[in-house]
Amino acid sequence: MSQMGPMDGMGGMVLGHPRQMDRLYDSVGVTAEQRTQIKQIMDAARTDLQAQREAGRQLHEQARALFAQPTIDAQQAEALRQQMLAQHDRASKRMLQAMLEVSGVLTPDQRKAITERMSERREMMERRRAERAPVAPARP
Repeated sequence: MSQMGPMDGMGGMVLGHPRQMDRLYDSVGVTAEQRTQIKQIMDAARTDLQAQREAGRQLHEQARALFAQPTIDAQQAEALRQQMLAQHDRASKRMLQAMLEVSGVLTPDQRKAITERMSERREMMERRRAERAPVAPARP
């Protein structure tokens, strides 16, 4: 059985590919009105997260420049790491906010069905990955 984080099922509920999400939503009876509300929520989150991604790219550029220097300032590196953590935390909070808003649009039964389907999909993907993994030769 797979181990899921606290938001894996719900995160997948709002982050999937549009066609996959349509099939998922069809399978749990999400109405046209609910889909419209979810789209509005996710469009707003996407806009917010795009700006945050750009800020993250700038921090990574700063890190590359820092580590390309002949001498690396440990305090500067630590300050940059903390900025990266803060940026990641802001993005994570925004995604959680979107997931909570989407959860408010869905019924408890719909949320349960979605998380069950996401768990099933994850387990199937893990099985397939294990089947494709090369088998290590036995040691003598």
